[in-house]
Amino acid sequence: MDELVILGIIGVGLLLTSIISAISQLRSDLARTNTTLNKIAKHIGVPDEVTADLQDELLSLIAEGKKIKAIKRYRMETGLGLKESKDYVDSLSERTKSSTSN
Repeated sequence: MDELVILGIIGVGLLLTSIISAISQLRSDLARTNTTLNKIAKHIGVPDEVTADLQDELLSLIAEGKKIKAIKRYRMETGLGLKESKDYVDSLSERTKSSTSN
């Protein structure tokens, strides 16, 4: 009886490990696919997802020191991940800093 319980726990553990590994691989594949699609879209001239209104809103949030809110807003609007959204908001912030220092 105890051996069956132990074997069952080991089996469930192996199954969970396998599922976690598959999910990790799917995430990597999805990220790579998104990167490729973004490059293709840029190459063929698909307009950017960021409208002037959204960019103005993000710039306003950055100016108020609410970078995290800007990142959340960008993520909600574009559906991109945290890293991509943070990178975009950081680049927007840097462009703003460099244009005001000139």
